[in-house]
Amino acid sequence: MHSSENKLTSIKINYINFIKALFNLMKPRVMSLVIFTCVVGLVIAPKQIDLIPSLIAIFFVALGSGAAGALNMWYEADLDSLMTRTCLRPIPTGKVTRNQALLFGVSCSIISVVALYFFSNLVAASVLALTILFYVFIYTIWLKRKTPQNIVIGGAAGALPPIIGWAIAMNNISLEPIILFLIIFIWTPSHFWALSLYKSDDYRKANIPMLPIVSGVLKTKYNIFIYALLLYPISLAPYFLNYSGTVYFLVSLISSSYYLFICFKLMREKNSSKEKKLSQHIFGYSIFYLFIIFTAILVDALI
Repeated sequence: MHSSENKLTSIKINYINFIKALFNLMKPRVMSLVIFTCVVGLVIAPKQIDLIPSLIAIFFVALGSGAAGALNMWYEADLDSLMTRTCLRPIPTGKVTRNQALLFGVSCSIISVVALYFFSNLVAASVLALTILFYVFIYTIWLKRKTPQNIVIGGAAGALPPIIGWAIAMNNISLEPIILFLIIFIWTPSHFWALSLYKSDDYRKANIPMLPIVSGVLKTKYNIFIYALLLYPISLAPYFLNYSGTVYFLVSLISSSYYLFICFKLMREKNSSKEKKLSQHIFGYSIFYLFIIFTAILVDALI
């Protein structure tokens, strides 16, 4: 009796752990950012849809994002096992097999796109399909192991969710969500290159051609600053194009000015230990920066 109960308990624990591993396979942190920026695109749209259809649509966008993350981990399992930042992911630790990850990723991709078309519209479903395909085939399979520009071009996939949110409501694409796309797209290189500066040993070990490894630290710092500089006017554009009001303008002006300042400071820094700390700070702040920018857009729209 006790033996059968113990066996049943063990099966339940294994099942729960497997479900947790599948969830972690979906890159929940990235998925949360996708959900948030998608919601912003949905809320700023002139036409509003009811709460329940909105939640259903956002759920399937999140599922599509998770599917792309799972397929990314499936393809990069060999690299993940080499890097300290990724060695504890589900496949390297043996919690999920590569075949399970592939099946899960493909299934969720198909379900998310078909369901978004059924519950929303063709435009939103098409952009979600494009996002998944671009992230998996263009970024993960083609660019990441071949060029230091991987994150510049590949960043387009992570910038598409606001367009999906807008399309859910409007069944079209216009300039407003494209501006939000550009904010994320231009933000991405400085964000990831800051990470690659203080994690360069990881990328070197995995033979991934990130900018610091291919072109050196100095060129990477210059590029981080250039992209922060390009981001500055784009982040202010919603105000000057009359898509956002004073709240957004003030938040964007202050947060973008500070971001530009710390990137400039990194560019001028010559001490290697200070460089590392500053690049860590830029990486951490860049996440907060994107969150605060999109929160300000959301608050402005609700006001």
